[in-house]
Amino acid sequence: MPDSADHTNENAKIPIKEHFQLKETIVTIAGDYQAHIEAAKEAIRIHRAVLEMFILSDPYFQLTLEPYECPKIAPEVVRRMIKAGNTMGIGPMSAVAGTISALAVEAMIEAGAKYAIVDNGGDIALINDRPIVVGIYAGQSPIKNLGLVFEPRDSITGVCTSAGTVGPSISFGMADAAIIFSDDVALADAAATALGNEVGIGKESVAASFKAVKGIPGIKGALVIQGEYIGMWGQVPKITQASVKYEYITKA
Repeated sequence: MPDSADHTNENAKIPIKEHFQLKETIVTIAGDYQAHIEAAKEAIRIHRAVLEMFILSDPYFQLTLEPYECPKIAPEVVRRMIKAGNTMGIGPMSAVAGTISALAVEAMIEAGAKYAIVDNGGDIALINDRPIVVGIYAGQSPIKNLGLVFEPRDSITGVCTSAGTVGPSISFGMADAAIIFSDDVALADAAATALGNEVGIGKESVAASFKAVKGIPGIKGALVIQGEYIGMWGQVPKITQASVKYEYITKA
C-alpha cells in the first residue's frame, strides 16, 4: 500500500500493534491496551456489516464514480462516505477506507484510548498522546525513508494516501503517493483520490495537481510524490528521515 505507520514511543511502554483482516478490509491497529484493539475490531465488524447491507439494497452505491444523493435515512458509515465523496465530486467508495479507520479509532477512544492508530491500507486515523512518525511509502519512487512527525494531540486527525502506481485502489493518475491531511478522515480519503487523479508525470504536473484540493474546507494540506519529484501545499507535518519498516505497511 502507499503508506505505512512507523510508531515511536519513547519514555512510554511499547504499544500493541495488531494486523486484522475482515474480507477486503485489511488494517493495522495500534494501541496501548488489548481492550482498545478489540474495540477497533468490533467497530470494523459492525460498520462493515452495515455497509454491506446498504450496498445490497443499492449496488449502484458501490459502483458509481460520481456524487451520490444521500438517502434521508442512511447509516453513519454511509452518510460520511457520501458527504466526503460529494465534497470532492467523486463517488462515495473513494472514502470507504478512511471512514472505517475513523469509526474504529472513535471506538477506541470510547474505550478509553488516548493513543490509537488504525491504518486501513494507507488511510490512517490517529489520536496520539505522544509524538509519532508516520512513514511515507511511495513505491518505486527514489524518494524513500521519509516520515511525517505528528505531535501529541487530543483529537482525531487523518492522513490518507492514494496512488496510481501502488496498490489496488482506482486512480486515474500517476502519483506514487498523493497524501492529504485533514481532521475529517473520510474527507482526507476522498480528497487523496481526487488529488491522485490529477497527478501526471513530471514536476509541472505535481505542482498543478493541488488545484484539486485547494479551497476545500477541512483540508489542511497535501503532499505529492511522483518519480523524483515531491510537492507540498498547505499545512504539512514536519518531514524527517525515517527508517520505514516495510513489514508495517498494511497491504491490501
